[in-house]
Amino acid sequence: MLAITQDSFGGPELLHLTEVPDPEIGPDDVLIQTAACAVNRADLLQRQGHYPPPAGASPILGLECSGTIVAIGSAVTSWAVGDQVCALLSGGGYAELVAVPAPQVLPRPTGVALVDAAGLPEVTCTVWSNLIMRAGLRAGQTLLVQGGTSGIGTMAIQVGKAAGATVIVTGSREAGLRRCRELGADVTVNYSSEDFVEAVAAATDGAGADVILDVVGAKYLQRNISALALDGSLVIIGMQGGAKSELDIGALMARRGAVIATALRSRAVTGHGSKGEIVTAVTDHLWPLISAGTVRPVIDVVLPLAEAAQAHRRMAEGGHVGKIVLSVSR
Repeated sequence: MLAITQDSFGGPELLHLTEVPDPEIGPDDVLIQTAACAVNRADLLQRQGHYPPPAGASPILGLECSGTIVAIGSAVTSWAVGDQVCALLSGGGYAELVAVPAPQVLPRPTGVALVDAAGLPEVTCTVWSNLIMRAGLRAGQTLLVQGGTSGIGTMAIQVGKAAGATVIVTGSREAGLRRCRELGADVTVNYSSEDFVEAVAAATDGAGADVILDVVGAKYLQRNISALALDGSLVIIGMQGGAKSELDIGALMARRGAVIATALRSRAVTGHGSKGEIVTAVTDHLWPLISAGTVRPVIDVVLPLAEAAQAHRRMAEGGHVGKIVLSVSR
């Protein structure tokens, strides 16, 4: 099969389309003929040598894909050859064929093109597990999304609105913030010219945000706590602004706040808190909203798999809104 590979760690110019052996499946796996895969910031980190795949995972980049099942393991009863699906991966997505544990597979949602479905697994599982399953976001609360134009951000806006929350997002480009408002964001904050702590206070009459979804990490830690409401939850899912920071525990205690740090890729396939458990919850609760058109994938651009390097450059440059997708075809 064809796949994107690299001989060493470094820049996007190291990514090349090459022939590699087809993956083998175990009894609990399915084999997907890939229609498309999506680019995530974790891919850029792995390419640079900063985010190695979990033990046993494919070294090929790619944490999500869509396509058609072409083979199933001997113990798989939930899927059949010919099913159109998308899947949450531990690696291997930038390829014509992907082997994935059956519990990490989702059906293609009704009304969503197969290529577009490649942009759903990571964002839906990340957003649903963190906002709904961990932070318990509910109607009447306020959600602050740091980085509203990202794939995570565009999905978080829609899930937040579907849950009945008021949604505030940050961003640095007016065009992107306008797109966020079109997706349902109630308040947008340009962090290059506005203080998001002050903006959240103004939008909530000083109450603060009940849930904050943050991809920045260390750089925003103390300011996020300052923006948090009483009994609020700060959910950290990224470290784009660094991994280490001092925490004013007194300020956190004064808000009776919770700081939750989570990761998706390293979770077990099955069991409590597993990828399989999250996939089931997303399929049961979020997929009907997607099929109904209440929530939809937001695709920035679709590029051929051979242009993976260009896709990485686009993500690194910023300015994209939603998911960057790679179409896979001979």
